[in-house]
Amino acid sequence: MIRSILSLVLLVSVASVAWAEEKTETEEKKETVSLFNGTDLEGWHADVPELDKNPDGKNPFIVRDEKLVSLGTPGGHLITDKKYENYRLEVEYRFAGKPGNCGVLVHSSKPRRLYGMFPQSLEVQMMHESAGDFWCIGEDIAVENMVERRGPQSAWGVDAGKKRQILNLTDGSEKPLGEWNNMVIECVGDEVKVWVNGDLVNHGFDCTAKKGQIAVQAEGSEVEFRKLELTPIKELTAE
Repeated sequence: MIRSILSLVLLVSVASVAWAEEKTETEEKKETVSLFNGTDLEGWHADVPELDKNPDGKNPFIVRDEKLVSLGTPGGHLITDKKYENYRLEVEYRFAGKPGNCGVLVHSSKPRRLYGMFPQSLEVQMMHESAGDFWCIGEDIAVENMVERRGPQSAWGVDAGKKRQILNLTDGSEKPLGEWNNMVIECVGDEVKVWVNGDLVNHGFDCTAKKGQIAVQAEGSEVEFRKLELTPIKELTAE
């Protein structure tokens, strides 16, 4: 009798754990949102300086075959209408033609903070063979081995003429040209982590911003995006 009761309790416990895990996974899936609906640019707005003088000029951000496409020129940014903090952003992208340059900007705020085009932000580089580098644009961040990866401390800064680039940790993490790359960016508190195709390629801390808009660039090269999914992360706080 006692053995039967114990077996029943064990079965109930296992079932409860399985249900809880399934519920957690389901809740996470419900929380995950696509920033791109596959149809239009709802939820985003473009900031393209060249269009100030020519409003009827070419918008470098279009939707083609259910993909968000940055045509590369004229230069500018596609920026989310909403601000975000404490999240995981999963991006799938590829350079469909020639290798080139692009980036995802997190914690974006003041428009045209640098060179009359780049918004104040922390850029996660997508440039071919440099994916995962950080570029400081009016915001700053620290990493391990800072001098080795950024240069002499006296030259560090977040404005033009300063050492704003922080090199990533790996070589060879990107897929061959034309194949889809997976980039995951985690922003939690003042930390930013970046993975490219499963490799941890950068980890920064003491970032000077913790929230803001998200932006993608038009910076000279055509880039296709087929996934831009955001999952909120609950920041752990000490009790």
